[in-house]
Amino acid sequence: MAPPYTPTVLQIRLHRLRTPAGLLLHDLELDVPGGAVHTVMGASGAGKSSLLACVCGTLDDGLQFDGTVHLHGQRIDTLSTHQRRVGLLLQDDLLFAHLSVLENLLFAVPAGPKAERQALALAALAEVELACYADANPATLSGGQRSRVALARALLARPLALMLDEPFAKLDTPLRQRMRELLFGAVAARDIAAILVTHDAADVADMQRLTQLS
Repeated sequence: MAPPYTPTVLQIRLHRLRTPAGLLLHDLELDVPGGAVHTVMGASGAGKSSLLACVCGTLDDGLQFDGTVHLHGQRIDTLSTHQRRVGLLLQDDLLFAHLSVLENLLFAVPAGPKAERQALALAALAEVELACYADANPATLSGGQRSRVALARALLARPLALMLDEPFAKLDTPLRQRMRELLFGAVAARDIAAILVTHDAADVADMQRLTQLS
């Protein structure tokens, strides 16, 4: 029996990516279905983070992207960053130090009635196993807890695609494993198309969805 067909959600056709110093990437094609995590590995400077920036719309001014990015059939590389519905999760959590955990999450919740927005934020906090930390100061949390808050915040923005730039890099081995489980489970449950940049082969979610940059 054939496996169920899963349509491509994210399609990247990169012809050339140039820096002032020369060609960085060329002739790269990625098709990522909903719920899948496609891993990109390679040496430092190979262009992994720049590839994610092409999708997010955060590419440095000095880099020139020649290609297309489509998300759910819509071309997005011509859109502004906030219109693309692409989330970004980094190895640094980038939480606002002057806000509580809950307030950090509310920052990402779309506009709406206050009670509904708070309920969404609290549910997201419970999903990452931090239900008791809504009023906590982020500075009092461990690195693993802060990473979970950052994940909850990224998901609350309701992205259609998620770019993951070394999100486990600062976590020790047990925390990395639990964070992988939470992140990959959330991607699958929401049918998000995700690209993961990592140097650690243990982070690869699916060996059939792996691109090595030289």
